[in-house]
Amino acid sequence: MNTLADPIQEEMQRTLADAETAEQFIAEKQIGERIRRLRLKKSMGLVELGKHTGLSASFLSQLETGRVVPTLRNLARIAMVFSKDLTYFFETEPSALFRVHRRKERVRLPQTGADTPSYFFESLGYMVPDRQMDPYFAEFLARPENPEPRAHAHPGYEFLYILGGELTVRHGNHKETLEVGDSVYFESGTPHSYECVGAVNCAALIVTMQPTQLSHPPTRAPHPPAATFPKGKAEPAL
Repeated sequence: MNTLADPIQEEMQRTLADAETAEQFIAEKQIGERIRRLRLKKSMGLVELGKHTGLSASFLSQLETGRVVPTLRNLARIAMVFSKDLTYFFETEPSALFRVHRRKERVRLPQTGADTPSYFFESLGYMVPDRQMDPYFAEFLARPENPEPRAHAHPGYEFLYILGGELTVRHGNHKETLEVGDSVYFESGTPHSYECVGAVNCAALIVTMQPTQLSHPPTRAPHPPAATFPKGKAEPAL
C-alpha cells in the first residue's frame, strides 16, 4: 500500500471540493447577475465595460451568464468601475424593490405658492427610496373664471396622461388642449403651466424624471409644496 499517495490524493480531493464549493458559492450569490444589473443600470454595453476594466466583452458576457468563474482581481476591476466595494458581490442581496401605496394613505397637497390653488396632487411613490422616477396623481380644478396659469420649470422631463376631463398645457410657445386618453412628454426645463378647461375637474397622471436621476436621488419636481405629513410618512420629492 502506497501511504505516500494517500495524502496527495486527499489533498487533490480537498482542492476539487474547494473548487466546487467556490463555484456553488458564486452561483448562490448570483455574482454574474449582479454585474449585469450594475451594467444595465448605467446603460453600459459589454464593450464599454471592457474598455474600463481591461477585460474582453466575450469574457464579461461569460462572466455574467456564469460560464466562467471570476477572480478577485477581475471582480475588483468591475467593482471600481461602478464605485462599489468588493464586498458588494458577496453580501446577502436585499429583496427586490416592491412598494404598495394605498389610496387612503396618500397625502393630498395644494399647488405651491398660490393663494387659491388651481390644482392638487398626491405623490404615488414617496415611500420608495432612491426612486428613479416621481409619479403623481393630479386634479386640476374647473372654475368659471380661471386666473392666468402660473408657469414653472424644473430640470428634466415630464410625462402627463389625462384620466378625466380636459386640460390645456402651455410649454414655451406651444399650447395644446388634451382630452381623456391623450398624453404629452416634454422637457420640463422650459416654463410650462396647466389649465383645466370645461365644466368638470381634470384628473391626470404625471411622471417626472431628472436627467441625472439614474445616479442621484430625485430632488424637486413641479412645485415644492410646504406641507406637514402624517407621522411616519416621508415627504415626497416634489
